[in-house]
Amino acid sequence: MSSSWILLFSCPDVAGVQAFVANFVFEQGGFIDEVKAHSDAESGLFVSRIEFHAENAETFNIAKVRKAFASEAKKFGMDWSITPTNEKVPTVIAVSKSGHCLNDLLHRWKIGALPIDIRAIVSNHQDMRAMADFYGLPYHHIPISKETKMESEAAFLNVIQETGAELTILARYMQVLSDGFAAKLSRKCINIHHSFLPSFKGAKPYHQAYQRGVKLIGATAHYVTSDLDEGPIIEQDVERVNHSQTPAQLVEQGRDIEARVLSRAVKWHAMRRVVMIGSRTVVLQ
Repeated sequence: MSSSWILLFSCPDVAGVQAFVANFVFEQGGFIDEVKAHSDAESGLFVSRIEFHAENAETFNIAKVRKAFASEAKKFGMDWSITPTNEKVPTVIAVSKSGHCLNDLLHRWKIGALPIDIRAIVSNHQDMRAMADFYGLPYHHIPISKETKMESEAAFLNVIQETGAELTILARYMQVLSDGFAAKLSRKCINIHHSFLPSFKGAKPYHQAYQRGVKLIGATAHYVTSDLDEGPIIEQDVERVNHSQTPAQLVEQGRDIEARVLSRAVKWHAMRRVVMIGSRTVVLQ
């Protein structure tokens, strides 16, 4: 049983809400280790993430704490959760032929740098099977075509459900999810793409960027929605480039950015640092 917890909540922004929560944690025998909060003027919401540990793990009863907090939280109209800080999010990763993001995620997971529990890898190709085998992970090859899209997505969803995955990561999975599939994964699926969109759509975006003489390249990690590449943004990063670099060099530099942006987004999601306010994200870090 964990002795350290994450309290995440959002509610209408009224005076005294954070004081109430801090006092509640104290009265329950908790010691606050970290507080992150945001008062959102546009929506009128207050969101906060509090990490705390039990001063006496033997007498601390998390079931009783949750019950007591549920009763008090109604007064503020809170949407809230209390989860162990060491809880790892069950995860499925989808990939196609480019393995740089997958390799980065697997390495970080293996060394304990990502609080996720990878249950399986799904791919529409066989290229990454050896990597999955190296890490001892189940590999589900699910080919997909225009004619078999619905059947393939059903098989993909079956993997998610059978593994109990609460998070799906599209680590350069080069397939557009149907509206129905995207809806089923709402706020539980993270995608990565280059930041050239919408300026450089389609194939070979780095080559298109090269032809236009871009000065910055980057990547964006976001939640998947039915609107292609327009879901709520979790993390972004960019680097400067110049005229001396070839398209191949831009691709190589872009891979590094994509990998680190995706890993940060996954980490923040798994650590319950991402809160949705409408279609916007607040990342409490």
